[in-house]
Amino acid sequence: MAHIDKLIERLLPGQELLLETKKEPFLKNNGSSRVMVNQQLSSQQIIMLITDIAPAEKKDDVRNGKQAAFEYVLGDRTHTVLYTCQGEVIKCAVAAVGAVPAVSPAPTVSLAPIVTAKTAVPGEPEINALFRAMVDRGASDLHLTSNHRPMIRDSGDMIDLQDQPVIAPDRLKKLLHEIMPNHNSAQFEAMHDTDFPYEIPGLARFRANVFSDRFGMGAVFRQIPIEIVTAEKLGLSKAVLDLCYLSKGLVLVTGPTGSGKSTTLCALIDFINRNRNLHIITIEDPIEFVHQKKKCLINQREVHVHTKSFSNALRAALREDPDIILVGEMRDLETISIAIETAETGHLVFGTLHTTTAASTVDRIIDQFAADRQAQIRTMLASSLKGVIAQTLCKKVGGGRMAAQEILFVTNAVSNLIREGKIFQIPSIIQTSKAQGMVLLNDALFKLVVESKVAPEEAYIKAIDKAGFLSLLKSRGINLNMALTGE
Repeated sequence: MAHIDKLIERLLPGQELLLETKKEPFLKNNGSSRVMVNQQLSSQQIIMLITDIAPAEKKDDVRNGKQAAFEYVLGDRTHTVLYTCQGEVIKCAVAAVGAVPAVSPAPTVSLAPIVTAKTAVPGEPEINALFRAMVDRGASDLHLTSNHRPMIRDSGDMIDLQDQPVIAPDRLKKLLHEIMPNHNSAQFEAMHDTDFPYEIPGLARFRANVFSDRFGMGAVFRQIPIEIVTAEKLGLSKAVLDLCYLSKGLVLVTGPTGSGKSTTLCALIDFINRNRNLHIITIEDPIEFVHQKKKCLINQREVHVHTKSFSNALRAALREDPDIILVGEMRDLETISIAIETAETGHLVFGTLHTTTAASTVDRIIDQFAADRQAQIRTMLASSLKGVIAQTLCKKVGGGRMAAQEILFVTNAVSNLIREGKIFQIPSIIQTSKAQGMVLLNDALFKLVVESKVAPEEAYIKAIDKAGFLSLLKSRGINLNMALTGE
């Protein structure tokens, strides 16, 4: 749901929502007007709100200060949007003009081809047309659900592909089986879900998950650019890149699903590939970014294709003369245990966890073990853990997304806290160790707001310590539009 929907859904036919730089959003109705939210909006905030709802072909006009006019459908009502920029003042009017014509559901129809003259390529799977449309629009994900239109995730929001038909279950099954490897088809029949990579040469790679739900077969495809995003382009600090020069230890990149962990890890491995002469083994499910040999030999192994499990591959890696091992997911106790032991025995191990902060990462690892082993694991972790990069993705002002990162380096002080079980004190150490490159998530989010890269409301939504983040905003006199956050 777009942030501005909370205001638009209150409009009745004939009413207008008016937005203007340095003014409060207000409602115009039959010549009278009233303020809807008691907060003045900046130009950047208006750009963010309108970019959220603008069709793909209008987004650049909004970002570049050009006039844009389009229709926006919310619920059962159509709205006209007129966006103008006069010098430094942005104005936008959103008017409710009536109901959307009712459309009868079509659960078993729509065997119409997905390909069009624009997207069809002779001889390739028909579903590729959707991947091309997804890449053209700069979307991160493609969602296919039986009895639904295809949807994409664009700058964090879910959007219907209105020019595509509803896909019937039998039709979707045919489209997906056309690109699924045989072993994945067998796995899907047995388990009702499966993961695999898919590539359109010259376009992009995709990480696929196929599943069953109450509608039938479904799938989600995450776009993985063929060109690796470098550490320099991501803006990773020198302190973070120094982790790439370690000879042993455990480095974790953490965050919720879809937070860009794979992109950050890929950038770190690529940096090593360009700057050191080593042997790197990656264990992934599935293989996402493909690394070419530069200075390093890189063997990439895919779980269920080249090895039975993460833990099996990790054990085998110790007999394969590695310098660095990347574990795509530390998802079970056995894998975590072997990873820690591997890091202690003279190897550099990179891994991921689905945790949101550095402190919660340490807690999650320790809590995986039985109570009688936790003291031993704290001791092992205190000596083997070298760094944690906990990140979340935020919508950028003007479109796109960027990561906010909490960064922890395990100094002697942090090691002592881990060994003594005083994990709750780690945020204080991060706060007082900024000179060493450590960063709290709130500080990272606040920096993005101050630099006008991320709207305050978006940063507030992504903050874990919301009270602390509000205090930071107030310290700079930044007001938060609570109505648009939904809080």
